[in-house]
Amino acid sequence: IRIRNCGSWIMDKILILAGGYSNEREISLITAKSVIHELKKNKKYKLLLIEPDGSFVKKLRKFKPSLVLNLLHGRYGEDGYIQSVLESEKVKYSHSGVLSSSLAIDKELSKKIFIKNNILTPPYIKFSFKNNIDIKNTIKKIDKNLQFPVVLKPINEGSSVGVYICNKKKFISCLMKLEKFKDILIEKYIPGREIQAAVLGKKKLGIIELKPKRKFYDYKAKYSTSAKTEHIIPVNLSSRNFNKINSIAMKAHTLLKCRGVSRSDFRFYKDKFYLLELNTQPGMTSLSLVPEIARYKNISFIQLIEEIMRDAAINK
Repeated sequence: IRIRNCGSWIMDKILILAGGYSNEREISLITAKSVIHELKKNKKYKLLLIEPDGSFVKKLRKFKPSLVLNLLHGRYGEDGYIQSVLESEKVKYSHSGVLSSSLAIDKELSKKIFIKNNILTPPYIKFSFKNNIDIKNTIKKIDKNLQFPVVLKPINEGSSVGVYICNKKKFISCLMKLEKFKDILIEKYIPGREIQAAVLGKKKLGIIELKPKRKFYDYKAKYSTSAKTEHIIPVNLSSRNFNKINSIAMKAHTLLKCRGVSRSDFRFYKDKFYLLELNTQPGMTSLSLVPEIARYKNISFIQLIEEIMRDAAINK
């Protein structure tokens, strides 16, 4: 990947949007801290960090940014909500737009798109706490269509928030932990290797493999230094499979009409790649995967940030 010279599109007033109201608030602020640290090395940028609170629009209008660097994670930040506000203010912003964001964060809708377009993804059933709960019937459905163990996950959360892998014995207790989410997915558990692929603009950025010490690459494995997840790059794959996973990630990115950077999470099992989900705003902390993949391609952190900004500047 060749990073272009940024000179002609430089945006000097950058409003950084971070924090917010989701379960990933803390990670968003850590991401913002990492990004600000890099951008401050270049004196040409005038930076303002704000949260999407009640006075957000007022501050936005007063600052009159050239560009909003959207570093929010989770609901309200990467589900199309804040994007619609930024669209109404006619300001350029980073990462994916309203529709792409809302589709990607909705695990059911995105899975339907993947299935329709022949992208392999684990089979699932939707479970709603709003309806009369018939747990016995749900267990029968799982036995018939999915089989245990299964993965339980909220439909509209990121960073593996509220994700549980459970067998039949622990199913009910896991299910009850997710009652606050109202709608969840019950997904067939796919064993195998955890491999993630990143796309930057219209380019395949690369892949990385994860070997968590925990059951899977959950919230703690992603963001805790004590979790000791092993990051493997380069990934030991045949050239055919290397090209295949990158192509699937690009296809998913294109299908959802994503902008900027995205990261697709896969399980590789019995020579098949299962796409679990696509993230439109992957983390940019010291432990994050996209900067690590970029680093392996000799793209520095500041180059990565500026490429994301460049993409936002040239796209409507």
